[in-house]
Amino acid sequence: MKLEGKIINFLGDSITEGYGTSDFEGAQEKRYSHLIAEKYGLKRANNYGVCGSRIARQQVVTDNLYDRDFCMRCHEMDPEADIVVVLGGTNDYGHGTAFIGRFEDRTPETFYGACHYLMRSLIERYPDGRIVFATPLHRLDEDNPHGDGQKSWEGRPLRDYVNIIRRVAEYYSVALLDLYAAGGFQQEVPVLRERYMPDGLHPNDAGHRILADRIGRFLESL
Repeated sequence: MKLEGKIINFLGDSITEGYGTSDFEGAQEKRYSHLIAEKYGLKRANNYGVCGSRIARQQVVTDNLYDRDFCMRCHEMDPEADIVVVLGGTNDYGHGTAFIGRFEDRTPETFYGACHYLMRSLIERYPDGRIVFATPLHRLDEDNPHGDGQKSWEGRPLRDYVNIIRRVAEYYSVALLDLYAAGGFQQEVPVLRERYMPDGLHPNDAGHRILADRIGRFLESL
C-alpha cells in the first residue's frame, strides 16, 4: 500500500501518546506516529493515544480521561481516515478491572467482548479503510497474576491478552501486526531494555524509531 497522502488514525495508550520519549511534554515529534507521518508523507497522522487507557470498559468508570476506553473513543476519531492502527491491551493486563470473559461476548465489559466490539465498530465506521491491530509489546513482570500490582484479584498473564487479540482479529480477518512475537522488544534482556525501554514498559526515542519502522513497513505490505 502506498502511504503518501493517506490519513491514519492511531488509537492507543501511553505508548502511542509518546510517554517515554524525550519530547513527550514538548513537540512530541519523537513518537512513532509522527515519525511515520514524516517518513511516508502522510496527509494527517491523528494521534489518539491516552496514557493509562484500556481497550475494555472498567467496572467503575470515572471522569478521568484514561477511563475513556478504546471502545468509547473509536467513535470520536477522524471519519476520513484511510487507515486505523490500534495498539493497546497492556493496560488491560496491567491494571484493568474488566474480566477476560468468553469469545462469545460482544459488549465492552469484558476483554473478549471489547475486542469484538472495537474491531466490528471500526470495520463499520471505515468500511473502505484498512483496520490494523498490533499486539502489546513484551513488558517486565508480564506473568504477574496481579498485573502491575494494582489488581486485587488474580488475572491472566499478558500473553493471554495477546492471544485474545490474535484470535478476534483472525475472526474478523483484520490485519494483525504481532509486536509481541516479533517486535524486537524483550525487557528480560538487559541490553535491549537499556537501549529501547528503560522503564520496562514505555519505548524511548530509539524504541519509537523501531515501532515506526515495524508499523510503517507492515502498512506498506498491505
